[in-house]
Amino acid sequence: MRRRQKRLLQAAGLILLTVLFVHNTGLWSLYKGKQFVSPTEAIQGLPIKVRQNAIFTGTALRKKDWHDNEGIRADAAKSGFGEQGKPVPMSDEDRSEKAYIENGFNIYVSDKISLNRSLPDIRHPNCKNKLYMEKLPNSSIIIPFHNEGWSSLLRTVHSILNRSPPQLIAEIILVDDFSDREHLKKRLEEYMARFPKVRILRTKKREGLIRTRLLGASMATAEVITFLDSHCEANVNWLPPLLDRIAQSRKTIVCPMIDVVHHDHFGYSTQSGDAMRGAFDWEMYYKRIPIPPELRKPDPSDPFESPVMAGGLFAVDRKWFWELGGYDPGLDIWGGEQYEISFKVWMCGGRMEDVPCSRVGHIYRKYVPYTFPGGGGLPRNLKRVAEVWMDEYAEHLYKRKPEFRHISAGDVNPQKELRNSLNCKSFKWFMTEVAWDLPKYYPPVEPSSSAWGEIRNVGTGLCVDSKHGSSGSQLKLEPCVKDGVEGSWSHEQIFTLGWREDIRPGDSLHARKYCFDAVSQSSQVTLFDCHGMKGNQLWKYKKGKTLYHPVSISCMDCSAKDRNIFMNTCNPSSPTQQWIFENINSTVLELMNIKDL
Repeated sequence: MRRRQKRLLQAAGLILLTVLFVHNTGLWSLYKGKQFVSPTEAIQGLPIKVRQNAIFTGTALRKKDWHDNEGIRADAAKSGFGEQGKPVPMSDEDRSEKAYIENGFNIYVSDKISLNRSLPDIRHPNCKNKLYMEKLPNSSIIIPFHNEGWSSLLRTVHSILNRSPPQLIAEIILVDDFSDREHLKKRLEEYMARFPKVRILRTKKREGLIRTRLLGASMATAEVITFLDSHCEANVNWLPPLLDRIAQSRKTIVCPMIDVVHHDHFGYSTQSGDAMRGAFDWEMYYKRIPIPPELRKPDPSDPFESPVMAGGLFAVDRKWFWELGGYDPGLDIWGGEQYEISFKVWMCGGRMEDVPCSRVGHIYRKYVPYTFPGGGGLPRNLKRVAEVWMDEYAEHLYKRKPEFRHISAGDVNPQKELRNSLNCKSFKWFMTEVAWDLPKYYPPVEPSSSAWGEIRNVGTGLCVDSKHGSSGSQLKLEPCVKDGVEGSWSHEQIFTLGWREDIRPGDSLHARKYCFDAVSQSSQVTLFDCHGMKGNQLWKYKKGKTLYHPVSISCMDCSAKDRNIFMNTCNPSSPTQQWIFENINSTVLELMNIKDL
């Protein structure tokens, strides 16, 4: 009898356990949570904390291949204008200024290309085999626009819909910043009505890019907000790699690799150098620097840390974005916001990564085709970011941009209070722990220059003059301003041979961002955007007063007849190859020449 009672009690106990743990999902979830501790070893990339709602199989996260193989095969079979990201052959009409005037890129060429055009898969080969978490958060895609071209805007939307898993797109929110072009009104609404996930918001006045993004973000409903521009093309499987990193750690902001859609012919290609870390110089121009050996992964397709983002293409957990205060609403129009959000996320407990397996093409405009009400807000925005986030390092900006000292940043107290409430770290911590490699390329305090002032040619008695030119301008010989030339305002004859061993117009503290550049033994010497990577912009000033160009193994020469400046086979005895800098720091110059022996 007792044995039978014991069995009945055991059965009753099992039934009670079943009721408590199987049918009570809350207790069952709690039980599971205690049994399976963050299995970071199973996740690709850095070992960071897993979201609470991740799916587990034993001790590993369940993963899947998110590639749309059918769509990839269909794209591979396409041919025609611009297909496979190839440049479009341009007619004389295509090259006319009318093609660019409204958008800053060639809308005639854009209109010839399919809205569903195919792109080359230029990811690292390892990306094709990567698996991502089976359960990923969905995303609201925010696309601000102002007077955007019809075909470029539509192609952006089509590429997102075509190359994103449908279950990961909660909505695409197009935010119109008070456009006045007819095709962006009723016609756009009627076109987008065919896509249930697309909706259009409109501002009541011109707000600028930053506040337009904030409006879109405030209306987003998904777990993740993804910001894109209105002239982009999403590439193969671009979204899962971004969401996967956020799924592992919600305080990670992730950026795709931004490829180039050429503003003339719409050819699709990588940026020069491809995977590089985002950085800045101390005038707050965005720069890209190599990934240091200490941060290089065995698999180059893995995500890597980046101190600052390039611009407005990134994904962020929606709640985390608002915990950080979103964008500073006091920033005007555009500019500086990428620094504000980058400094904020790093200093306030998050991290930022670039993801090589996520690629998005972007049209870099030939020029900005529209004006802003009240002018651009960039100087004020940079002052505002510096005052809130850069601490004593703001002084390095003000020394290079002394006019910023007199600009009002507006009321920054709310932003400083936000920083305090989030217990954010110092900017010194950011420079020491995150952007520790930046000073190698862009030191806060510039090392001494080796030579500066006018550059006078011995053979002709004339001076190098850049005439305030920009990228692509040829250098010429002109009468020296210091000899009493009239109209000196039109000349630019002060140059600096700086610590990077490039030559730039201007004195050492206010040198411009263009460098002497040459490509061969017979090429003209021109100005080109400084890249700081030596190569075509590396110059050696020798004891014989020659300017030697190691890449072309030649020396800078000139012609008194046409006043051209060009490269030529070195001849130290030739007076036209001898150049006198007005000022020389012999110690620095000697060290520069010795270190390369």
